[in-house]
Amino acid sequence: MNRMNRAVVLASGGIDSSTVLALAVRQGFEVCALSFDYGQRHRHELEAARRVVAALGAACHVIVRIDLRAFGGSALTADIAVPRGRDPARLAEEIPVTYVPARNTIFLSVALGWCEVLGAQDIFIGANAIDYSGYPDCRPQFLEQFERLAQLATKAGVEGRARYRIHAPLLHMTKAQIIRVGFEAGVDFSLTHSCYDPTEEGLACGACDACILRRRGFLEAGIPDPTRYLNPPGEVRGVPARD
Repeated sequence: MNRMNRAVVLASGGIDSSTVLALAVRQGFEVCALSFDYGQRHRHELEAARRVVAALGAACHVIVRIDLRAFGGSALTADIAVPRGRDPARLAEEIPVTYVPARNTIFLSVALGWCEVLGAQDIFIGANAIDYSGYPDCRPQFLEQFERLAQLATKAGVEGRARYRIHAPLLHMTKAQIIRVGFEAGVDFSLTHSCYDPTEEGLACGACDACILRRRGFLEAGIPDPTRYLNPPGEVRGVPARD
């Protein structure tokens, strides 16, 4: 496969990024998966990313270490409590404390640098503007502006040798739609991880924003949820347990 068919795919080990990775593979790209060890509370996602990348057959997988705990500012990178039991209908109404300052800007910038080294022009990200927690760096306006920036911030872009594209195929899908698409694309969701505050053994709390969205998504998709939860899945606000 020639260099023009390579793509860098951000792989967090969650439902969205795993589905995007599967779609990139299906589209014929030689996938170079990129994950980040940024000091996140939910480090179990890195093991999930390794599992998913191996299962889907990416050409390579790089985990970059960036210690965002150095300045904190988020429940994921500082000693701040992770919100639990929030109303699913209000998750996108405010930017929660689980927002990591400029995280997707940082991640996409590293992905762009790797693209230039690889001779690739395509970056895939599992950003979603429907079933998300209000993060500003998951919105279409942000992705459009970053794509413009990529042309001005790279040697290949300025010299006209590359036209960088940011692919966010899940941007306008609900979590249920994403799960159905991922299932059809061959994603084994038992390999993935979503919880913001898992136990040391990797059990999901079942009550953080990520768990609520995940559980509701599987319920609405009509696909069994393979997640291992800390407690039996009783009702969490607006997310009844599956019988």
